[in-house]
Amino acid sequence: MLYYELKKIWVKPGTKIVLLILAITLVLSCYFAIHGVYYVNENGENEYGIEAIHKLKAAKKEWAGLLTEEVIAEVIAENNRINDTEMGRSETVHDSNIVFGWKQGFYDIRWMLVRSFCKFRESDYYVPDSLAPEDARFFYGNRLLHLQEWLEEDAQQNLFTEAEQDFLIRRYQDLEAQAPLYYDYADGWNQLFEWAATVIMLTMLTLNFVVAGIFSGEFSYKADSVFYASCHGRGKAVAAKLEAGLLFVTLIYFVMMLLYSGIVLAVFGTDGAGLPIQMSNVGWKSFYIITNWQEYLLILFCGYIGTLFILSLTILVSARTKSSVIAVTIPFILLFMPSFIGRSSLEMVDKILGILPDRLLDVNQTLSRFSLYQIGGEVMGSLHVMPALYGSLALLLIPMIYQVYRRLSAG
Repeated sequence: MLYYELKKIWVKPGTKIVLLILAITLVLSCYFAIHGVYYVNENGENEYGIEAIHKLKAAKKEWAGLLTEEVIAEVIAENNRINDTEMGRSETVHDSNIVFGWKQGFYDIRWMLVRSFCKFRESDYYVPDSLAPEDARFFYGNRLLHLQEWLEEDAQQNLFTEAEQDFLIRRYQDLEAQAPLYYDYADGWNQLFEWAATVIMLTMLTLNFVVAGIFSGEFSYKADSVFYASCHGRGKAVAAKLEAGLLFVTLIYFVMMLLYSGIVLAVFGTDGAGLPIQMSNVGWKSFYIITNWQEYLLILFCGYIGTLFILSLTILVSARTKSSVIAVTIPFILLFMPSFIGRSSLEMVDKILGILPDRLLDVNQTLSRFSLYQIGGEVMGSLHVMPALYGSLALLLIPMIYQVYRRLSAG
């Protein structure tokens, strides 16, 4: 019976359209991830493709190693030396491109200088140009210093409780205790993370059109009276439909994500898997102490939990309304509602927005957000809460869907 229900899903014209859309999504996501990185040659021209990626990798590998105070000072000195050349002082676009090419080997470290020496919520690309080698001693300490300044400046807004502030400070102290951190080329992981949310969201939204019609299709085809009147229509048949839908979603989700990550990492390489996420432009201020490899696992499984929850909710709404048209709107509401609401002056509203399921689908950005929750006297980030929360809700929805469809009236 499960095989029959799976076959019904696969042979639908709509499913074939969905698979085509997903294939296009995969190709475009890989293309943009790969072509989002370029190498600037000695003539100031941008080179793209696998050969360019290998050249850039070789340039960055020259700076691989412990990011000690001495290395930071060396980067600042080299940046200043390049700026003091005739090309460095030139304001023409061509000369600026050549100068950028000279700096691209330590480009990642230069961005970390931007994050370290700018205020907590500021970003000025040219800050490293005003630094001296002796400023290197402040590189790691600035992160905690700027956090404390930000917490003091925003104290009147009551953004965080005293316990939450203590939690953030302790986390940053733990990060500072790990210094010096190891730096290595990690473009593969950075590009993978940048486009992962796009792949996950488009996969979920596309699958939404398939699962919304798994049950409601019986009503639209006027076959519900036959379906529910059959011997196992309210038992095994309902279970088989539900199992087929969950299996289809699981299969397509992991095929999409594993193909996407496999292609991107095959092109860029897996170097930097063990680096802490703080060694990147996006992750520098994150209070989560994890590596790139652990972030990948978080993205993979949090995305699956979020997808499973939202699509299970879609099926439940389809059961209640007997309409796939109404059901397909649920994911769009959950994904785009937070952007319409924006930041609220009400603390409770912000707390709710911080754990909506859209955050599970974009873990890379969620890791950089300061959404904190106090449960049982313990302060934790939203990513400590959401996987268990939405995993439990998804498991709860499955028997609910089964019971709703068993009790539906035919005709």
